Amino acid sequence: MHEQAILPSPVAQSLSRRTCLTALSVGCAPLLFSAPAHAGGQSEEFLSDSIRTALSSAIANQAPPVPEFRDTESRLIYLRWLGAMSDRLKKKLPEWQIRKEFLQTVWYEAKRAGLDVTLVMGLIQVESNFRKFAVSPVGARGYMQVMPFWTRAIGDGDSGKLFHMQTNLRFGCVILRHYLDRERGDQFTGLGRYNGSRGKAPYPNAVLGASRNWEFPTTLV
Repeated sequence: MHEQAILPSPVAQSLSRRTCLTALSVGCAPLLFSAPAHAGGQSEEFLSDSIRTALSSAIANQAPPVPEFRDTESRLIYLRWLGAMSDRLKKKLPEWQIRKEFLQTVWYEAKRAGLDVTLVMGLIQVESNFRKFAVSPVGARGYMQVMPFWTRAIGDGDSGKLFHMQTNLRFGCVILRHYLDRERGDQFTGLGRYNGSRGKAPYPNAVLGASRNWEFPTTLV
């Protein structure tokens, strides 16, 4: 597996927000309203040069998200996970190829950032309910509801790319890793920072609860 991104942790302030998501169809077609869901509302913060460089580096590699395995057992675990998650996700993403590419990318980006794949799946469920083109009232975008300012802070400034699956999942996982590092690994407060509701229970509890839908053994029986 690729090396995990090691990110410093800057100060992050919180903004509260709750929401209804808007689903955009491809090609700037008319907006369609989706069911209510949480939306990412990270607040823009000052980033030191070293932190900005580390975060930028963590999102820079555009290699295809193809998982690599150190041994046969690791590969078999992944394949079993892929099959189980595909069955659970079928109602949300009916097309097999789209579902496969999504799950492969979630696995790759979560592992790359040193995150629990189960936690990332729970966060995506709460944030966008697996809607690729979800947009919140505060402007957060995509599967992991990434705020556009992050593309200016650590990317090329093109917020439209947040509707690209791998880009959105790459940014979301790197940002979540950043907030967890900021909170010394504490999931409750780290998730609160991701959502802009640090110190409040509803969002972390929702993500941790949703994560149980995506639990899967990490060893072969």
